[in-house]
Amino acid sequence: MNERAKIVVPGDDPPQIAHSPALERLAPWGDIVVHSDRPSTEEEKIARVRDADVILNSRSAITWRESEFAQLPQLRLIATCSVGTDAIDLDAARARGIVVSNQPGVNAPFVAEHMFGLMFAVAKQAAVQTAALKEGKWLLPTNLMLQGKRLGIVGAGAIGAEMARLGRAIGMQVVAWTFNPSPERAESLGVRFLSLDELLQSSDVVSLHVRLSAESTGLIGAAELARMKSSAILLNGARADVLDNRALVDALEARRLFGAGIDVYSREPVPSDDPILACERVVLTPHAADQTPEAVIATNEAAVDNIIAFLEGRPRVNAAE
Repeated sequence: MNERAKIVVPGDDPPQIAHSPALERLAPWGDIVVHSDRPSTEEEKIARVRDADVILNSRSAITWRESEFAQLPQLRLIATCSVGTDAIDLDAARARGIVVSNQPGVNAPFVAEHMFGLMFAVAKQAAVQTAALKEGKWLLPTNLMLQGKRLGIVGAGAIGAEMARLGRAIGMQVVAWTFNPSPERAESLGVRFLSLDELLQSSDVVSLHVRLSAESTGLIGAAELARMKSSAILLNGARADVLDNRALVDALEARRLFGAGIDVYSREPVPSDDPILACERVVLTPHAADQTPEAVIATNEAAVDNIIAFLEGRPRVNAAE
């Protein structure tokens, strides 16, 4: 682009990039508008970006579909502060020549470490025991040993690969499932690929890291949960809709699982009447797996890198990976 670009952050809530020094690197390229609150209506969302050449989508709660693209003839790029692109209709964007640049692998160490921590918190019943102690109760529940147990990873991308590395570091036996297994990929990850059924039936911990797509929506439902051991832990650090959350609640309430660690939800913030909040053996975090200072800096810098690359005429089209 020869002219200065208009770059808009349409809804930076909760704050991600609003006060980031990374934005200063865009000043030579264009004019930047940051909205610190989420648009309350579709009309307001469109009004905020109507003249934008670039949308910097810092929060995946702000979605972009064909109906919006039809009203944004000037839009050329959507850059995300995320790996996931489920907030964007990629086919519609592609048809209109809109580039979508996400960040494969950038947040892998942060998300994997977070989910690894949730695994321990569930296994040692940290939430249950903390709540009991605050109520003056001294419980001696049976916790789970993780060393030597089987960790089954669903989704063998960058986050899954890092989760596998962490699991091996404490002596877990790591297996995995992916839509596209190969001997070369198994060797590079240091895992053995199994069928999904075999992974679910044999794993002591099942950790979800597959990207959300038409194929993966509802991948883990009631039937899949029923195949898991009653002593198993389920972790979801992918997207909420990969998992049938009502089925998970049912399994937890019936003690058909030991427990679960969840960082993603169908509605965010989570409504106070969401049944997952009433489950005992869960550890819940508010979509915070990559909310460390290091992660925020890394994802903000990567988003700005993608915008500058696009404006220099070398777009990074990562969204299909």
